[in-house]
Amino acid sequence: MPTSSLQPVLAAIDVGTNAVRLELARPDADGSLETLHQERDPIRPGEGVFSSGEMPKETADRLLSTLRRYAALCRRHKARVRAVATSAMRDARNRDEIVQRVRDEAGLNLEVVSGKEEARLICLGVLHRKPPQTRSLLVDIGGGSTEVAIATGERPDDLWSLPLGSVRLTEMFDAAGKVTPKQLRLMRSYVEEQMRKGLPEHLAHLPRVALGSSGTINAVVGYAASEGTGHVSLRQLQQAVETLAEMPPERRRKRFDPRRADIIVAGATILERVAKHLGVESVTAVNRGLRDGLLVDLLYRQDETREDHSLADAAVAMGRRLLFDEKHARQVAKLALTLFDDLAALHNLPLSCRPYLETAALLHDVGNAVSYERHHKHTYYLIHHGDIPGLADRERELVARVARYHQRSPPELNHSGMEGLSPAEARLVRKLATLLRVANSLDSSHHQPVKELRAVNGRDAVSLHLKSRQPVDLELWNVEQETSLFRRVFGKRLALHVGR
Repeated sequence: MPTSSLQPVLAAIDVGTNAVRLELARPDADGSLETLHQERDPIRPGEGVFSSGEMPKETADRLLSTLRRYAALCRRHKARVRAVATSAMRDARNRDEIVQRVRDEAGLNLEVVSGKEEARLICLGVLHRKPPQTRSLLVDIGGGSTEVAIATGERPDDLWSLPLGSVRLTEMFDAAGKVTPKQLRLMRSYVEEQMRKGLPEHLAHLPRVALGSSGTINAVVGYAASEGTGHVSLRQLQQAVETLAEMPPERRRKRFDPRRADIIVAGATILERVAKHLGVESVTAVNRGLRDGLLVDLLYRQDETREDHSLADAAVAMGRRLLFDEKHARQVAKLALTLFDDLAALHNLPLSCRPYLETAALLHDVGNAVSYERHHKHTYYLIHHGDIPGLADRERELVARVARYHQRSPPELNHSGMEGLSPAEARLVRKLATLLRVANSLDSSHHQPVKELRAVNGRDAVSLHLKSRQPVDLELWNVEQETSLFRRVFGKRLALHVGR
């Protein structure tokens, strides 16, 4: 049998503002993805959300019916699934109720991703296997938001998400039917205002050609571009916006799919203003997007040999925004990962947990941005509510718990901070937090005196062999305070050995 037939099927479910989509794919031996099945249901999950702030029950019922069918297909293929919801669900006040219904009725864990995580996934989908040094500028216009990314290879350098979408703008300015010159002027002004708020004024060294993903951009470029070229200049975009706005609604519905026709003027306006703001010469339409990114993300997550620094980069970026002590954070992360790697047989955690420890270690002190007193609790709050591309909601919660326990109260199972965790999650948090506490103690002075660490898992004790560049008395005293917790969690005592 070919190798590809032995690979697990991957499933991506995208609950967007305009439609719900499913794609099933199987990895080939070379790491490419072979599509097995696709579905798209234009049920408009975001219809009315941006004006009312809530998803109506009728819409939620349609969504559940669709997701139950998708879940059955995934079960039939024994697929690994990642299901995400984007802008409309982010804005819906009743999102938690709908997510719970999806879990109860469809058996799916529907993850409401942040705008930046959406941008990261789109970036991954569009730029998968791009040459490592290639610089790209990516724009995606959804029904409720617009994502912009700058990347090197397939790795994002900067990500932005703006509350600008074709459905949102259409509802705000009643632009589904006839669009007057005044309406168009107001829409353009509104889009420009949102971009000034959400995008830097001067982005240096941008590619002159933007890649545009999403059905809206493909429809606009297909209409505005010279026949067969697949790309459109800024001048052509400006002309297309004017023409589409002047076009009677009946003609728009003949030219486009009826549901696309209602939102095409708003979509074209956003694309035109974004292109102008970014100073690009043209936009090239691409056929890959969020679903592809979900599949690539699943593919990477099952490859434990692959090194991916994007999550650590996102954590460092968050830390810098909160003015953290970067040298200390990086040192603690380095020591924590050494403990994780050297003591793999002792903690017996999967390699997929390693990034959680690294992220928690990098961000363990960000609570100082609020107050030094009880900063461990402020750290939990900031991570729990933070936007860290690369982490699903539940993963971010686990990272927040690990970071919260880097000092003060130990992560005992009966402590209030452990409430709401499953037994498996509680064990994971206890083990990772204990490793983090030891690593943090080894840089108590914040002066990085430990230049090398090696952990040896002995029969009765774990020996920590330290090489230091200066006295480590404070560090040794603090590690001693963690020995009883270490013994309770791992069943072994800690022994310290210091050399130069």
